[in-house]
Amino acid sequence: MLAVAEWLGDEGVPGPGRAELGAAVRGTARALAASAPGHSVEVRVPPFVAVQCVEGPRHTRGNPPNVVETDARTWLLLATGLLDFDAAVASGAVSASGSRAAEIAGWLPIVPLPSPR
Repeated sequence: MLAVAEWLGDEGVPGPGRAELGAAVRGTARALAASAPGHSVEVRVPPFVAVQCVEGPRHTRGNPPNVVETDARTWLLLATGLLDFDAAVASGAVSASGSRAAEIAGWLPIVPLPSPR
């Protein structure tokens, strides 16, 4: 997260390399899956990761009924508490489909960062 923290606080700062960005995305998504184990909601951050989380009915075929999908920067802003889940959905930065998708907000932030001044 240290490799992306400055960029998350200031979009004008040059972005991290693909390896650092991917590591931060995968690490935070997997931490979410570990803290909210289950298979009811799928969180997708293409092209880096897709994880299933939140206890409840297991999905096994086709598209899952509860999906949260976003880009890497938005995901990291959510994971660090620099962006509110409901605000991200309202702005269109996050696609949350299914009746249980919004439940992941209860496990955010994963790695809190202080808001930039």
